[in-house]
Amino acid sequence: MLANQQAAPLFRSFNQNNQLVSLADYPGEKNVVLYFYPKDDTPGCTIEANDFTALASEFAALDTVVIGVSKDTCESHTAFIDKFGLKVDLLADTSGELCELYNVWREREKNGVKSMHVLRSTFIIDKQGKLVDVEYGVNHEGHAQAVLEKVRGLQS
Repeated sequence: MLANQQAAPLFRSFNQNNQLVSLADYPGEKNVVLYFYPKDDTPGCTIEANDFTALASEFAALDTVVIGVSKDTCESHTAFIDKFGLKVDLLADTSGELCELYNVWREREKNGVKSMHVLRSTFIIDKQGKLVDVEYGVNHEGHAQAVLEKVRGLQS
């Protein structure tokens, strides 16, 4: 598992507009909130994305970009963004490479059946590319606001 104060794993993936997005795009100028979620347009994931969208201008004022990641396609992300008017970039990790890199691709057992899924997790990466907050297994309720407070703490 990843931990606070270590260098964030470099990521590169296509966003909803089929544009390559990388951690290297933000050196020294932006904090990055990288949040992993299970699936587009599902109840918890929609709440989380809408909450991050509602706070988008506050994150931007703190020199912070919010990026969501799931294993959905660019097309799925575009439909999700359009349906809810989302204001966050969504990366399409269809290969699962980012999920593996950030250790969020996990086995779970539900109703006696084991399967793999994306563990809802959030990583705050500072302007120097260091992990300053690592949270695995988050609850979507109130999560975006809690992340905003942590980012505010970076300013002091």
